[in-house]
Amino acid sequence: MAKNLMIQGTMSNVGKSIVTAGILRVLHQDGYSVAPFKSQNMALNSFVTLDGKEMGRAQVVQAAAACKLPSADMNPILLKPMGNSISQVIVNGESIGNMKAAEYFSMKKSLIPEIKSAYDNLSQNADIIVIEGAGSPVEINLRENDIVNMGLAEILDAPVLLVGNIDLGGVFAQLLGTMNLLLPAERDRVKGFIINKFRGDVSLLTPGLTMFKQYCDVPFTGVLPYVNHKLDDEDSLSDKLYTRKKDTVLSENVVKIAVVKLPYLSNYSDFEVFEGLDSVDFFYTDNAEDLEDADLIILPGTKNTTKDMLWLKKNGFDEAIKKCIAKRALLIGICGGFQMLGNEIVDELGAETKGNVEGLSLLPMTTYFAKEKVLKQVITVTDNMSGVWNKLSGIRVEGYEIHMGRSFENGQKVDKVTFSKGNVMGSYLHGIFDSEEFTDSLLEILFERKGLTKPEFKLKSAKTRQEDELNYIADVFRENLDFDFIKKTIFHN
Repeated sequence: MAKNLMIQGTMSNVGKSIVTAGILRVLHQDGYSVAPFKSQNMALNSFVTLDGKEMGRAQVVQAAAACKLPSADMNPILLKPMGNSISQVIVNGESIGNMKAAEYFSMKKSLIPEIKSAYDNLSQNADIIVIEGAGSPVEINLRENDIVNMGLAEILDAPVLLVGNIDLGGVFAQLLGTMNLLLPAERDRVKGFIINKFRGDVSLLTPGLTMFKQYCDVPFTGVLPYVNHKLDDEDSLSDKLYTRKKDTVLSENVVKIAVVKLPYLSNYSDFEVFEGLDSVDFFYTDNAEDLEDADLIILPGTKNTTKDMLWLKKNGFDEAIKKCIAKRALLIGICGGFQMLGNEIVDELGAETKGNVEGLSLLPMTTYFAKEKVLKQVITVTDNMSGVWNKLSGIRVEGYEIHMGRSFENGQKVDKVTFSKGNVMGSYLHGIFDSEEFTDSLLEILFERKGLTKPEFKLKSAKTRQEDELNYIADVFRENLDFDFIKKTIFHN
């Protein structure tokens, strides 16, 4: 069986996912066969594996850090929130239905055999498994049925490194409070502390590390600096989704790309390629007025298409979008955003939210939700398109589809990878913007329409961007963590 190490945190948003990824990459670089594992993840950012299974994107990043293909064994339970304390429950990559929180809480311990089986599968091809916890291990009201923090550490006999986020303040209180609320056997599993997201001169923190020994004898494994990485975060807490300040003044000599920040927005990683580009103002917004003068509006994927369609109308986005495209703006919908572009969304089975809702009626199609989810990876070329989208025709793209709805035009299923009319285009393909040729051509269209000269962008593929970030993170971790201590913790536990 593989050796293991578990990364737990004092709370959500301490950086467990990235700490896990960074440790995986360093261990891989040092010649170990490694794999990530998170028994239960709650996220709207998901991915489809080669064998058509669904898993959380945080574990996909960690798989890349380990130089392993993503597998649902790395994330055997995925919860996708749908609102009103209801989540879609995905086990071993396949949905077993929608459950209320109390319903899932009462049955989740029955999933322990599935968790152990997935872990055992990974163990057959790994020297070390690095396990990520979730939230805090001392939610004392949840301890009895815990399958993701100390409960899992006991099941898998894993040593624990506890991470605290100093950027929020009170990191010593976080660490000590967590240790004091752990049971004695649980405290024994904590072998070291990691302070994460530190800004400034670490020498100013060093006296505090020494003083802390009088309260707790667990050693510090290191202090990690605040890193502005571009790896996938847990979607609900990502800084990338913060909206722009309303008084922001920008040059007119830029292309403006606005992503509508839907309440159930999913797979925002689709749009990372646009971040930080010269002469491109890229932002998320939940204010319809921000769409004014946008050159491109993007409706992203969503875990609840019906509710988000109603939200668009309630908040005036439907009229604002139509007004913008009537002027000159382009509009692209991805997955759930694509479905919203049609005439109607029909969910008679309650796959997401039961009922019918009118769409934006910008593409001639109707979407019907089914019981079975479409889960597949896709390598194809874009369809022949005319008018403004002509430059995007016949381009090789790849990505994945993940949706409950099927769209139809005049009774015929829409099988096109890109479906367009006028200034509007939609696609079910997550990852379509990761094609360098596709995105470069799209930017060329946007700059030409605005009468501007497009900069010579050096666009990188998603894989290249990810590799660069992981290697950078590994360099930072090597410099700031005691890997001799970490390896002793793994192999001598």
